[in-house]
Amino acid sequence: FIRIYLKYSPTKVPAITHLERISKPGRRVYVGADEIPPVRGGLGINILTTSRGVMTGKQARKLGVGGELLCQIW
Repeated sequence: FIRIYLKYSPTKVPAITHLERISKPGRRVYVGADEIPPVRGGLGINILTTSRGVMTGKQARKLGVGGELLCQIW
């Protein structure tokens, strides 16, 4: 399981405004370490599942591993 805690500003505005699922049961999307797309010009993150576990796109690029692109968050 992945547990997500939502963050809000003092005025109750959510920090995460959108979460888009990329891979779906009928359509899996795999990317190499050099093919991980930027999210909203660097303002968001990708979540991937790799042979080394679940990690962000930035971590996967740094380790040089690709995997299944699960979702994008911004």
